[in-house]
Amino acid sequence: MILKDFSKENSILNTFIAEIRDVNKQKDSMRFRRNIERIGEVLAYEMSKNFPTKSQNITTPLGIKDTEIIAEDIVLCSILRAGLPLHTGFLNYFDNAENAFISAYRKHTSETEFEIVVEYLAAPSIEGKTLVLVDPMLATGQSMLAVYETLLKLGKPKNIHIAAVIGAQEGIDTISKKLPEDTTLWIAAVDEVLNEKGYIIPGLGDAGDLAFGNKL
Repeated sequence: MILKDFSKENSILNTFIAEIRDVNKQKDSMRFRRNIERIGEVLAYEMSKNFPTKSQNITTPLGIKDTEIIAEDIVLCSILRAGLPLHTGFLNYFDNAENAFISAYRKHTSETEFEIVVEYLAAPSIEGKTLVLVDPMLATGQSMLAVYETLLKLGKPKNIHIAAVIGAQEGIDTISKKLPEDTTLWIAAVDEVLNEKGYIIPGLGDAGDLAFGNKL
């Protein structure tokens, strides 16, 4: 797997990450969602630099300009519900992309053990297309793998890109062993460890709850 870790670079992404981690600024759910969205926009821009292009003649009021535009057929897939703000950020830039939505959640069998349950999928075919999987938190990597296996029922993608806001090294190692070697992971920050419950430390908490409110 190809890793693009932007925490090793100095950019505005670090400011957005600092704000979504801050326990005081997290109280503003609208700002939290917007920061996740902005992170998605930056990651989408960086990702776009790696996509093949095609030449297109653009007619202006004064003439014609030959321009290189992205030539990929993109399917954006977000994991509900936490992935929605990140999905929006990508869609702001890849506005012609097709969209897919899938649910994947942890069903705990004990205090520290869980299985991933996938219950909902709305998606187009991904056959021969560029699949972009977006999920703000890459913890154990099990949700991402479960989603990937489910999506394969809809075809074999040409390329796979994963976008995450914060991940743990353990989760990165897990998906790198299971996903195709040419998969690219675009991530804004990588944290050190998972705790005994499989949550990222220091992380930021539950991204879905912070964005949309607590759930039962």
